[in-house]
Amino acid sequence: MKLVYVFDAYCGWSHGFSATLREVISRHPELPVEVVSGGLFTGDRRVPIREFGYVQGANAQIAELTGARFGEAYERLIADGSFVMDSEAAARGVAALRKAAPERAPELATALQTAFYVDGLSLSDPATYRTLAAAAGLDAETVVAAFQAPRARAEAETDFRRTADLGVTGFPTLLAVDDEQAVPLARGRATADEIDRRLTVLS
Repeated sequence: MKLVYVFDAYCGWSHGFSATLREVISRHPELPVEVVSGGLFTGDRRVPIREFGYVQGANAQIAELTGARFGEAYERLIADGSFVMDSEAAARGVAALRKAAPERAPELATALQTAFYVDGLSLSDPATYRTLAAAAGLDAETVVAAFQAPRARAEAETDFRRTADLGVTGFPTLLAVDDEQAVPLARGRATADEIDRRLTVLS
């Protein structure tokens, strides 16, 4: 059995789930974790963030319920309103980081969310991945090259198809997968204890 974490780097609830994900992984080092990017802001949903009027209210709720922190740089980005969230670019970044250190994919995925939600960095900017890779002790130029490579778009699309094949329509979703049978452990929000109880039933 393995865990499959389906998230979107531009999803506030996924950011809020980061601490739970880290705790679940620390409790279950025996379970491999696959990280898959969803396509929350693609196509005609790639518009200035001001068009999503619910963002600040949702963030307040996420912070209250999960303890997640939203940084001042991010708040300035929201206040300006012109920033465009592009989940395809973010998925390319996840793929590049995942390729550089597959066993650290969950850690790097949550670091990517911190880069946006705390530091206010664009997940479409190669400089963001250079910074993240260097901080993680990875070869920054290799990660940036993978992010910018022509095949990166196909890797993002592969993740989006994987999301659809798993039947995931909302983020974050944590699944237990065994022989391609996927059992939801968490959708949106859950505690590590709640996930443990669901895992116990499966074992």
